Amino acid sequence: MTKTYSNDLRERVVLAMLKSGNCRAVGAQFGVAASSVVKWTKRFRETASVAPGQRGGHRKPVLEPHRDFILARIEETSHLTSRGLRDELGERGIKVSHDTVWRFLQSNGLSFKKKPDGN
Repeated sequence: MTKTYSNDLRERVVLAMLKSGNCRAVGAQFGVAASSVVKWTKRFRETASVAPGQRGGHRKPVLEPHRDFILARIEETSHLTSRGLRDELGERGIKVSHDTVWRFLQSNGLSFKKKPDGN
């Protein structure tokens, strides 16, 4: 992901855009894309600020509301695989990828590593 431009540059670009009205010329003058000029000007008109919006952030875990069901299924079925668990969740209308299930299990200290009988 690229680094955000400084607010100083954004302010100068928006002021130039408001004066001239030509986004391509302003973009060339300041060495930024015309699309950036348009977006920054729009943001300024809507919010009176040129500051960038939030980047990234924390996503709420998708499977957390289904934690009790998942733990119960693991307790009930010793031979259940993570892909099998994904399929069972899909039958309940919870569409997730295998990686999502795996990350949930890992974050909760659970593993599906198979052990040979007798150990």
